[in-house]
Order: sequence, then C-alpha cells, then structure tokens
Amino acid sequence: MVAVKAQNAARFVQRTPADCVAVLLYGSDDGMVSERAKQVASGFAGRDVGGGEIIRIEDVDLEGDPARLAVELQTQPMFGGGKVVRTTLGRRVTGAALKAIFDAGQPAAHLVVEGGNLKPTDAARKLFESTPWAAAVACFTDTDRDLAGLVGDMLGEAGLNIQPDAREMLISRLGADRALSRGEIEKLILYVSGRTTIMLDDVQAVVGDASEFVMDEIAISAASGRAAVALREFDRACAGGENPQTLLLAIQRHFLKLHRLRAAVDDGKTMDEAIRGMRPPIHFKQRDAFVGQCQAWPLARLSAVLQRVAATIRDTRRGAGLEAPMAERLLLDIAHAARQRSRR
Repeated sequence: MVAVKAQNAARFVQRTPADCVAVLLYGSDDGMVSERAKQVASGFAGRDVGGGEIIRIEDVDLEGDPARLAVELQTQPMFGGGKVVRTTLGRRVTGAALKAIFDAGQPAAHLVVEGGNLKPTDAARKLFESTPWAAAVACFTDTDRDLAGLVGDMLGEAGLNIQPDAREMLISRLGADRALSRGEIEKLILYVSGRTTIMLDDVQAVVGDASEFVMDEIAISAASGRAAVALREFDRACAGGENPQTLLLAIQRHFLKLHRLRAAVDDGKTMDEAIRGMRPPIHFKQRDAFVGQCQAWPLARLSAVLQRVAATIRDTRRGAGLEAPMAERLLLDIAHAARQRSRR
C-alpha cells in the first residue's frame, strides 16, 4: 500500500485507512515503535463490532508450533468479533515467513508487526510497502515539537500546568526514545503529586538528577546478576524516600537502552560505534556494565524483560501498597535470569 514517512506517522497511526489490515512499524526509536504498535492494534480492534481480540505471538511461541502465526491470521474468534495479531520481527518472524503468509492472500485477522531500524532493502519493509492492504510506518526520534506535544498531552491528562521555563528545561532533558521520555515525564508527575503546577525547581530535582543515577545503578546490578546488591540499594533508596515506581521506570529505561544498543550491534555496528550513537549518552561510569550486558543479553530476551517490566508497572498501579514487593520480585527475577545467562 504505502511507505509512511516519519513526519506523517502520527497522523497515519491515529487514522489508519480502512483498507489497511497489516502494519509494520520500524525505526530507531524502540519506544515509539512499541507505543504506536499499541495504538494501531487498539484502532484495529475498535473497528470490529463488539471489540476485537488482541493476541501477541513472539518467536518463542513459534518454536513448538511454527505455523501458529499463519493459523491465527487466517482464523476468526469462535464467538464472533475480530482479531488483531501483534508480533515482533525476529529469528522466526522474518520477511520471508511473512511473505509466505501474504502470498496466501489478505488475512482474516489484522496484523501489527514491530521491527528495528530496518534498511530500505529489508525484506519485511519491502513486503509491507508493496502489498496493497499493508503499510510500513517509520518511527524515528522525536523533534522538540513532538516532545512539546507529548509533554502537553501527558501533563494535561494528569491535570497539571507547567511554568514556561520549566517546560523548556524539561523538553531539553528528554531523551531520544519515546518510552524513555514518557518515563521521565511520569517520574515528574509522581514527584509533584498533590500540586497543580510544575516549577523549574521540580524539573531540576528529578529529571536527569543524581537520584536517577542511583536508580540506574540498581537496575545495572540486577541486570548483571547481583541480586543482593540490587535489593540492598533498593531498600536504602526506599528508606530515603524514593518511590518504588521510580525504580520500575529506571529498570524500563535501562533495558530500553540495552535493547537499542544490542539492536545497533546486531545491525552491524561495532560496540564503540553503537555506544557513541546512544542518545542520551551512556555515563562513562556505566560504560563497562553496558558493554558486558549487551554481550550477555540477546535481543529477544531484552524484549521479554521489557514486556515483564511493563506488566509489573501496570500491576503496581492497580494494587496500591504493593509497589515495593512487586519491584523486589522483578529485581530478583532479572538477576536470576542474568546469572543463568552467565553460566552458559
């Protein structure tokens, strides 16, 4: 159908054409890819009378049942309504595998695929751009205008105003990844809880400050398999008044950075090139940890951790008072997974 350029992506995602049933979202901004994939999937589901069913299929789901993706796309739910299938390009979900499905004709279900920074020659990208009922949507780093819109939307939903100088500084401190930017804004919203206006001092206090570095170190310890260190520092931070939600956002931020770094290396860049290309840059004191973890964690496992972190964040917002034990459980599970990988 079409190749949607980055400047037109937001409009396309909000109003996906009625004749489009399959969308590939790709680009250097993993957070934006994920966010827009969720938007497209919700939009597809909303087309169906009674609401559509959204299911997620990843590489690991296809190990014992390679045909499952094709089967799900060609069948509708037993009790009516539509179906939306979400997946991510990987070892089994490839351009060739998707082409075989597309060659059988337009699927009965809607399809939403997430990809990395794909070249114009990539098989999956070419497939979606050339198929009449599909589209490939580019997702690249937010401009200042995009970030201003994101800030306005999120603060508006929270019922908050922000002083002009605080707004300017906040936008200047937001990173090159949509999910990271959301995390920073959410942290700021938590910090000013109970008030209606965000001041410059608030932004200076929590966006890119020293406490963020401490939380990042806790996430790094867990991702390196050092559970005892991570839990000890987490307890100390909570005793000092830190909100466990801040830690969860730090874990999400850390694994998003790792995911971007590993994706760049898998795409052919050297480790030094990949690190130099990170925005915001990796702190020099954390460089060795990022290098080691990038080598230890494959892209699929990083994606799985990000899904788990997102689920934990959702759960903590539903269960007041359970933030700390849920965060501790997440730290333990990540550290356990890291130790298992180091033994291989």
